[in-house]
Amino acid sequence: MTTEGKLEKVMIRVFKDQNFKEKESSISPNPFPLPVNPESYSRSLRIMNNMEQGIGNEGTNPNFVAATPEELRLEFIFDGTDTIQGYSYLKQPVKQQLKNFIDAVYNMNGTIHRPNFLQIQWGQFVFSGTLSNLDLNYTLFEANGDPLRVKVNATFISYVAPKERTAKEGKTSPDLTHVRQTKAGDRLDLMTYNIYKDSKFFLQVGKANNLTSIRKLATGKEIVFPPIDKTQEA
Repeated sequence: MTTEGKLEKVMIRVFKDQNFKEKESSISPNPFPLPVNPESYSRSLRIMNNMEQGIGNEGTNPNFVAATPEELRLEFIFDGTDTIQGYSYLKQPVKQQLKNFIDAVYNMNGTIHRPNFLQIQWGQFVFSGTLSNLDLNYTLFEANGDPLRVKVNATFISYVAPKERTAKEGKTSPDLTHVRQTKAGDRLDLMTYNIYKDSKFFLQVGKANNLTSIRKLATGKEIVFPPIDKTQEA
């Protein structure tokens, strides 16, 4: 990928917070460039369905459970043979190149008690997540056994901070918990209808919120609308 003829390297930005705001100062350089761009990368997106089949049924209707986190796979090399044009780290032995990479993406960060959060960018493509798998294949060696070339297969799993994920999902299903803040003139039965598409559950909502009155709602009060047990009498 190029911009105005300039080769853009894959960059890995290393963060120590789940919101990808605070860069990890112990990693240098940060962003961390891959020494040579991969020939390709792959993305994996999966839908998880419940495929359980009832007794005596010939088939089943898949029920949606969740969209699993996206995975990104990169394949590239660390090289010390001085034979690859444009290679970034010719002044460092391969084992040092590899150590720098492992420190950035794999090793435990003592201040957050987990590996770092990562943002991978190649041109306009940006992926935020953490490392999930790292395979290293050593293929060339110096006379003393030090590696001269390592093939890397790295898999990253997407990560979205809980608040951002909730905002993106925008779930409105009645089988989830909802919180609403009352405005002047709000009525519990109408608020209940807007959530559950049936106002008859307003007594359950009132009970869940320990309301002493369901006729007069104080302005600015938070009302919790829990998953409703529709088998109960309203």
